[in-house]
Amino acid sequence: MGQQSLIYAFVARGTVILAEFTEFTGNFTTIASQCLMKLPASNNKFTYNCDGHTFNYLVEDGFTYCVVAVESVGRQVPIAFLDRVKEDFAKRYGGGKAATAAANSLNREFGSKLKEHMQYCVDHPEEVSKLSKVKAQVSEVKGVMMENIEKVLDRGEKIELLVDKTENLRSQSRIFSGTRFQAARNAGQEKDVATEYED
Repeated sequence: MGQQSLIYAFVARGTVILAEFTEFTGNFTTIASQCLMKLPASNNKFTYNCDGHTFNYLVEDGFTYCVVAVESVGRQVPIAFLDRVKEDFAKRYGGGKAATAAANSLNREFGSKLKEHMQYCVDHPEEVSKLSKVKAQVSEVKGVMMENIEKVLDRGEKIELLVDKTENLRSQSRIFSGTRFQAARNAGQEKDVATEYED
């Protein structure tokens, strides 16, 4: 993986870029900004391909993390970079300064951190790939566990519904038994009355 595999990165609040870093020139900064304007606000990861580059975005809690990479680098390294940047940014600015910071006002503080994270991911691609795989496996296990919990809860609701229906049937059977007994008693009295008239 070459020195130029990760070429541009930024952190934005909504559509306001708070910090960015690149050592290269090109139209990728304009394209990345245009994509930022069109991103949905929902928490998610997005990747767009353009002119041999990938524009990778991680949107979470109103902040967008972006890295532009050479397409040949794949997705694991850029996504791992975004996760590292998100964790570092949240640790430094979570709930504080970043919520009200002006455009590019965090460049001096966090621009150098973007550079460090880029360099680390470029220098340690194997470690980053392994970490990405482990995180993906954990995420998959978490998804399966959530699915299983939902099934258990759904079964619990079905069991509660079954218990309610059983109670309802039991109640209705008591009413039916009482009604049947009353009807039988009434039928017995009518039979006695009918027998008296026959004599």
